[in-house]
Amino acid sequence: MADAAFETDRFDHQQEAERLAALSATGILDTPPEPSYDTITRLAGEYFRAVSAGLIFGDAGRVWAKSYWGQPIRELPRKDSIFDMVLAADGPVVIPDISKLPQSQGPRLLFKQLNVGSFAAVPVRSSDGKIIGTLTLFFHETREGMTPDQLHMLQGLADMASSQLELRKLHNTITGHKLPRLRAPRSHATWPSRLDLRHALEAREFVLYYQPEIDLVTRKIVGLEALIRWVHPERGLILPVEFIPLAEESGLILPIGDWGLAEACNQIQAWCREDPRYGSLRVCVNLSARQFSRVGLADHVEALLFKSGISSSQLGLEMTESSLILNMRTALDVLGSLRRLGVSLLMDDFGTGYSSLNHLNSYPFDLLKIDCSFVQSMTEGDQSLQIVRTIVELARVMGMNVVAEGIETREQYRLLRNLGCRFGQGYLFARPMTAEAVTTLLRRPGRVLADPGE
Repeated sequence: MADAAFETDRFDHQQEAERLAALSATGILDTPPEPSYDTITRLAGEYFRAVSAGLIFGDAGRVWAKSYWGQPIRELPRKDSIFDMVLAADGPVVIPDISKLPQSQGPRLLFKQLNVGSFAAVPVRSSDGKIIGTLTLFFHETREGMTPDQLHMLQGLADMASSQLELRKLHNTITGHKLPRLRAPRSHATWPSRLDLRHALEAREFVLYYQPEIDLVTRKIVGLEALIRWVHPERGLILPVEFIPLAEESGLILPIGDWGLAEACNQIQAWCREDPRYGSLRVCVNLSARQFSRVGLADHVEALLFKSGISSSQLGLEMTESSLILNMRTALDVLGSLRRLGVSLLMDDFGTGYSSLNHLNSYPFDLLKIDCSFVQSMTEGDQSLQIVRTIVELARVMGMNVVAEGIETREQYRLLRNLGCRFGQGYLFARPMTAEAVTTLLRRPGRVLADPGE
């Protein structure tokens, strides 16, 4: 049994890869609740008189609840999680009084939401012994710990969950259902490989660049779009078009995207520390379809906001129509949760989908981003110009704002202002740049960029 003093930073990359493969082989990732797992959490919660019990699994960048009893538990970042404590201890973790935990350990937002005084967690293992999850109990009051018999009972319930996972695998094998599994690495002739991406994530080779969004009338910087780049030690700066498709294909887009969210929140915090007036800026982060399809996304975002200490109004989340149509019911639930949290919601590449108007009526977006293909062809014919005019007018009627993407010429800039488009971004004003370069721009008087015609 571990106490609060153990170290959670030790990391064996090979063991983590094997653990993730074992988790993927269960086929349980992001699946709906199931009665057998709900029975386990209910038995655990009622027997130990907990305020909440959760069957929680940990993938590369987050922990998420397959089942919970009592107060809701959905999803949190994996860093500083109870799951990582159990993984580091390679066994049960019992914390009789969370106030004695170092500030850097434990999911503080979850503790606050559940009004937790103590918790106990035991591992859920795969058939080959890898820790892929935990069965965790939360208590309002502080406790004196758990007896060996109580821990044995709790571990027995966790083992029931492990058995259910094996039954799931057996059932899918018998019925011919294919389980999700990690793809084999690409051949050495193809670069990058899945292994290259995982190494880049672990070696912190990804960085965020930021492109300013400006008020087209005043040229004041009002926001920033965060854009991922890969700084390879040998190949230099790698643009997302060269690695995001593989990240989507391999499933690594989820931990990479979650890293980007956390990094953007931390950067907002850094800018606000330098000058509180930067708090009016909104930094927008693109969400992948897989990130967006998670019911627990709002909990994950709330935890990041809580940890970084920034306001929800300082964060914008961008998604494309393709992210919405994969599961429209889930999309509506997730957008509603994010709306209640207070973050801005932006529909990216608006106008390129086949059901944009239907989505605007159904989903609570704040802002539309006009796809750059329409902006850049406005001067080449009436069709694109009319499309942009229609989008701007539609947004006005629906009480939304519009950002025009890809502004590259003075003529595009002039047309957009004449059409009443309020915000824009593009090479005419600023290219994507490092956080340090953005800081220099923000220090300009009034955060106003020079007139691009000068």
